[in-house]
Amino acid sequence: MKFLLVFDFDHTIIDENSDTWIVKCAPERKLPNGLRNSYQPGHWTEYMGRVFVYLGDNGVKEDEMKRTMTTIPFTAGMIDLLGFIGENKELFDCIIVSDSNTVFIDWILKAADFHKVFDEVFTNPAAFSSTGYLTVQHFHAHHCAKCPKNLCKRKVLKEFLDKQLERGVSYTQIVYIGDGGNDLCPVMFLKKNDIAMPRQGYTLEKRISQLAQSLSPVQCSVLVWSSAIDIMSYLKLLMKE
Repeated sequence: MKFLLVFDFDHTIIDENSDTWIVKCAPERKLPNGLRNSYQPGHWTEYMGRVFVYLGDNGVKEDEMKRTMTTIPFTAGMIDLLGFIGENKELFDCIIVSDSNTVFIDWILKAADFHKVFDEVFTNPAAFSSTGYLTVQHFHAHHCAKCPKNLCKRKVLKEFLDKQLERGVSYTQIVYIGDGGNDLCPVMFLKKNDIAMPRQGYTLEKRISQLAQSLSPVQCSVLVWSSAIDIMSYLKLLMKE
């Protein structure tokens, strides 16, 4: 008996968007209008690439970025939840699928000593160039019309499950914990026995309820959370069954 926990990162594990938080490093803690208005829907990664160039051009260094990123607060109850999962790793495999980037997630998890809780992190690859600029790339290519072009979370989840099956690992249940519109695609892939846990008041919860109203509900069960303690209560129930 093993469970797979799939976490989004921004507004799920942390209570902010890591990509917008980095703007605190910019001169006067804001971006010029031209840069801010250059975002095109579905092309967030390209936009963040331009933000990182702007920060680099203004002399913002890696250590200042790291210091800023590790001040992001975790979501209410999340520190307790991740501690609990860490103590019960024999029951829970745990992955992150996020549209953030490897550098930000790595810094934040390691600073709080939570990196060992997660078996794998699937997110956009990022690195500092020889000139000290942060660069970010697309996670993968895909053919899903519903998702931003750099990342389809359903594809990530499906490929992970296939790889686990080849290793002889299958899961009693998948628990998907997220908040955003890009979490809907993987949630629609979940089966009857699985559970989606959308954060209360965020886009994912609204999208799932719109589907139910249009009589094409998701197959899995849905349990809304506002504090990660709600998630922990559910996991404790699973352990008793």
